[in-house]
Amino acid sequence: MSMAENNITTTPPSNNGGAKSHRNIRKKDVRKDFRTVLTGLLSVGVSVALLGWMFHKVDVHTVVRITRESCDYTWLIVMCIVLIASRSIRGVRWGIQLRAAGVKRMPPFAEMVSIYGAYALNLVLSGMGEVWRCLYVSRRQKASLTTVVGTDLGDRISDAIMIVLLTAVAFVVANPVLSKFLEHYKLGRAAVTLFSSPYLWTAVGLAFSVTIWLIYSHSQNKLVLRIRNEAYNIWSGFKVLFTMKHQLRFWMYTLLIWVAYFLLTYLCFFAFPFTRSLIRPDLYYGLLPGLVVFVFGSLSIAIPASGGLGPWNLAVIFALSLYGVNTTDATAFAMVVWAFQTLTQVLLGIISAAYVVYDHHHLHKQ
Repeated sequence: MSMAENNITTTPPSNNGGAKSHRNIRKKDVRKDFRTVLTGLLSVGVSVALLGWMFHKVDVHTVVRITRESCDYTWLIVMCIVLIASRSIRGVRWGIQLRAAGVKRMPPFAEMVSIYGAYALNLVLSGMGEVWRCLYVSRRQKASLTTVVGTDLGDRISDAIMIVLLTAVAFVVANPVLSKFLEHYKLGRAAVTLFSSPYLWTAVGLAFSVTIWLIYSHSQNKLVLRIRNEAYNIWSGFKVLFTMKHQLRFWMYTLLIWVAYFLLTYLCFFAFPFTRSLIRPDLYYGLLPGLVVFVFGSLSIAIPASGGLGPWNLAVIFALSLYGVNTTDATAFAMVVWAFQTLTQVLLGIISAAYVVYDHHHLHKQ
């Protein structure tokens, strides 16, 4: 070896690239945390504002008295049992989607637990449950998170399809009441004005066209790539609904879930005297008002709020008012039903947490 070669000193590689990458990751984490906190504050703020407005309009003491003296809690307990059944079926249904997307089969109870925990976490922060259940399944099954998110999006799209169908059915079978809503209430007239506006549909058409262009463009812009990736995830999750095995079972479970959701409202009509009065022949034994209340409550999920608190209650109160139930009685109905559903979901959340801990230790022992 020559003298010159002996004098050569090796310069360690620069760590600037690694430090820069680490800083970028930290910035992304900070932005993500900021968005999460902002979303949480928004959902809580919406609930607080709407609840404050609602209780400003009613006598709280009268609501409490109605709850104590007039409520038949037997029907609320039956409703809670139906709620547990609906969450369980939903978990098994999601398992069909996951297997169709290539995710290894989970134990049926683990599928149910993923839904129990998701709804419990949504009580704390709107959307948190969806994030958790996707992470839980992807880690437990060692599956691609993108794939799992795609099935979750497909799950939500199937919900949107059912809500649209039920809304259409409600407008057909309960047309007089809903026409009254559209013609005589400010909210109804505003909805008619909005959805009949050419500006709205022009904007929707332009947004759709731009989105399609972005998806099929060859741009490497970060925003374009992100939109393209999201669109691919949505499409992947959606197409599984029509290409998977056991489609008949999936749609049968979907029907059972939404029948159970309807019963969550209808069964509670039997718990109060002012809603029992709606269970009469001219209203098809309460099925028509039950459907209208259910549809209004389902549409309220478009407003971000923790566990639906606020938007759901107001939607139910307004729907009951269309059938002549006064605001105080309707408020008692909405608050008691929401409270029983929430307590049930908290209980299911505790069961979910206990199972996840047990399952984690069990899997690591194998």
